[in-house]
Amino acid sequence: MAVRAIGEYKFPSSSRQELYGDDQLVHVYWKHNMFICAPSCFRVPKAMPWSAFLSEVVYPVWGQDPDFDPATAQFAWEVDDASISPSGDQSLESLGIGHKSLIVANAA
Repeated sequence: MAVRAIGEYKFPSSSRQELYGDDQLVHVYWKHNMFICAPSCFRVPKAMPWSAFLSEVVYPVWGQDPDFDPATAQFAWEVDDASISPSGDQSLESLGIGHKSLIVANAA
């Protein structure tokens, strides 16, 4: 994501990819959810499978919404404004999810 500043930015970002090794920061937003109203940021391995990412990282946070049931959850997914149809065994990296990507979940 580009940074707009009113002056010169003469130092490296403290959240640049090279500081995270095989991990990356990923933002996840559940669009139109009234309980979880803002994106969450997670540090996760690039090689993490999609199914593990949901079950171990995202769904525990979304479980704070009393109406959320992961067993019946159905979402249309977007990564950085592009639709994706992930399968459970695909890695985040293979899905085009990069450092500081925004994953948006639209309830189906």
